[in-house]
Order: sequence, then structure tokens, then C-alpha cells
Amino acid sequence: NTMIVSNFVRHATLIIASAFVIACGTSKKTPQANTFTNNNTNTSMATKPVLPQPNGITDATLQQLIEQDTYLNTIASNKTQYQVQILFTQINRNSSNEPKFTTYHYNTDPNFYFYPASMVKLPVVMLALQKIKELNAQGIAITKETTMITEASNLSYKPAYNDATTPDGKPTIAHYIKKVLLVSDNDAYNRLYEFCGQEYINNNLQQLGYKGIEILHRVETGLNFEENKTTNPINFYDGNNNIIYAQLAATNKKKYSNRTDLRGVGYIKNGKLINEAFDFSKKNRYNLNEMHNTISSIVFGQGIDKRKPFNITDADKQFVLQYMSQLPRETTYPTYPLPTYYDGYCKFHLYGSTKTNIPNNLRIFNKVGDAYGYISDAGYVVDFATGTEFMLSSTIYVNKDGVFNDDTYEMESIALPFMQRLGQLLLQYEQKRKKQVMPNLDYLKLTYDK
Repeated sequence: NTMIVSNFVRHATLIIASAFVIACGTSKKTPQANTFTNNNTNTSMATKPVLPQPNGITDATLQQLIEQDTYLNTIASNKTQYQVQILFTQINRNSSNEPKFTTYHYNTDPNFYFYPASMVKLPVVMLALQKIKELNAQGIAITKETTMITEASNLSYKPAYNDATTPDGKPTIAHYIKKVLLVSDNDAYNRLYEFCGQEYINNNLQQLGYKGIEILHRVETGLNFEENKTTNPINFYDGNNNIIYAQLAATNKKKYSNRTDLRGVGYIKNGKLINEAFDFSKKNRYNLNEMHNTISSIVFGQGIDKRKPFNITDADKQFVLQYMSQLPRETTYPTYPLPTYYDGYCKFHLYGSTKTNIPNNLRIFNKVGDAYGYISDAGYVVDFATGTEFMLSSTIYVNKDGVFNDDTYEMESIALPFMQRLGQLLLQYEQKRKKQVMPNLDYLKLTYDK
């Protein structure tokens, strides 16, 4: 079978042209307002500004902590403009090192819609590994390191015959996952979406108890809502270029709930300002509670709200934890050079946009998202030097003019400084908090690429 060989040859220019990896980051490009169509737009609402705010649960402990910092309190208390939501989980261990969780809320509202951006990539990473394990149980001998070639389809995403950022130029699930977790690479996520498929993703998230998630589209593709239901054919090859598993193109026929998620006062379309609220009704949905549960499930094998764990191997769990916490400068393939890929590039809590190196005693197992002025971070923080650990998830909206797609968002001036200061506040609080039993965190001292 020479199909894979010919594909590598005819696409060799891809490798040459892409010798230096282009990582898309969280959302360094502005999403296009007309990417997804919506046939259920409520026009009576769409012609008026839509400026909602979360109206959620707030616990006194977290509120008092935030009120101690004038800067944080000024932003967080302005619910209409910044729509801040925060989840903070303290962790106490017993003598057997088993964790007990105490979670504090700040304005958390699971029914309030905000655009999750790249946050959706993390559950898709987990489901890709779960699907491989399920295929293995059926006698299909592929692994996350097996060569994966995405073929062309008339209605779907572009094919992928090569990956110039791997040692041998061959694409794999493992390498796509690395790029997603290290720098939130958009194309890598889209390949995992292709492998899993829209129906598998949403059915399994529901079965695991994640009711507040709908993943309906790829990112940065220009494909519309209907086109995102279809995935390309994918072939997996062994070392002798023989196909060991062929996954046919598929289209999800399942219909999802009708939503009315209108936001803002306008948006840019084809270079023109449309003075209507922007419709997010057919975009991805992933509330902060579910983000927090995803982190907990990955790190501790259980969700804070009793979500079922993803069905992956212990080795795959270690793989995910490694690349969630590994820094770009610690990575060999791909190479992520400074100054673009600084330590805090995808570590919004604690580091924001600062370019300082993260000390070796501190590890952040997290995922971030950034698009349309919605900035989110969900993660687990460990300080080995002081035996400190906690989980922190937050989201903030920084789109002062209420216009989407104008590339005018206050990420650098407000969102990242807010998240950095919030993370520092809670780290300092936890470092000072006395515990009856000090945790043994040695099992989280992982081996990184370099």
C-alpha cells in the first residue's frame, strides 16, 4: 500500500514551507462573525443591544478575599461590563493523601452563556484518547502514536497528509494533543474533532454527566454550522504503510437544543458594522462549572460535582498531565521559540502577559481560552516548595464597545492583569493557610521533554 508514501511526496512542499511551526495559540486571530449561520434568530431581540450579566452564587469567603484587593473588587463587582465568574477549590488531604474538596463560588451562573473559545479543546483531547482505548477493545490496534492521515472530503475540513513539526513528518493523535495542551493550537484541535466526530463528542460528554457542554464546531475554519456536522475520512497506518484502521467520513444527524444566546450591540461582517446583537446560539457552549469539573476529573479522577472520569489508560493520563503543565521552552517537538512563546503564554492565572520564567517549584495544569473578548482559564496549581495546591477557574468579558469581530478587546489591559492578580492572591492565601495534613505531591513531579 503506497498511498501514504505518495501523499507524503505530493505534499512535501508542506513540510518545507512549514519547517517552522505556526501555533495558533488560544485565539490570536479574530473569529469571523459570519462563520456560523443561525436559522432561529429572534429578530425582535437582535435589533436591540443585549447586555446581560451572570446572576449566580457567591460565597462569603471568596467575596471577602476579593474585596481585600481594590483592583480585583472594582472589576469583579461590575457584573454587566466584565461578567466575572470564579470557582476556587481548596484541597485538604487525609493521612492516606486522599483529597477532600471545598469549593467557593463568585457569581457562578451555569445558565449564563459566554463563549468558551479554546476551552472546548480539553474535553476533546480526553475523548480522543478514550476513543482509542475503545477501538483497542474492539481489536483495532492503533495507539496515539500511530500515523493518522486525514483525507479530503467535499463538505469538510482540509486534509492533513503531513505534520512538519514531528520528527518524521507524520501526523499522530499524540502530537496533536501535545500542540493543543502546550499552546492551544487550533488546527491540532480540529484534527481531534475530526477523529472523534461531533456525535461521539456530545453523546459521551452527556453520558459522563457534563450537561453544560455542547461542542458543535471546529475553530478558525470558515465552515458553517451544517458543515461542522461532517468529518473527513481518516486512515491509520502501521510502520509498513498498511492501513490498519479506516474511519469513513460521517455526518451527525442528531439535532441539539434550540438556544437564544444573543450578545452585544453589533458586529463586523464583510468589513461593515451590523448594528444588531451577535448570535452565539449555534456556537460551542461550555460553562465554568463544567470547566472546573473537567480539570478535577483529569487531575483527581473525579469531578467536583461527581462527573464520571474519562475512560483512558493510566499512561494516557500521565501524558495529558505532562503536557498540560509543560512549558513551551521545555519542548523539543514542536520547537516554540522565545519571545513569542514565553512561560505564561497559556498560563493566565498567576502570570497574565508577563514574560518572566515560572519557577521550577510551581506547576500549573490548565487550559485557557480567548476569543470575542471572552477570556477563561481553568486549572490546578501546585507549589512543591510549600506543599500548596488548589484549583481555580475563572472567566471575564472584556469587550467595552459591545461590538464583536472589531478586534478591539481589553485583554492586555484588563483581562490578563485581572487573572494574574487573582491567581497570585489565592496562591498567597493558600500558602499561608495551615493544614492538618501536609500533602504528598511527589507523584506530580513529572519528567518533561527537556
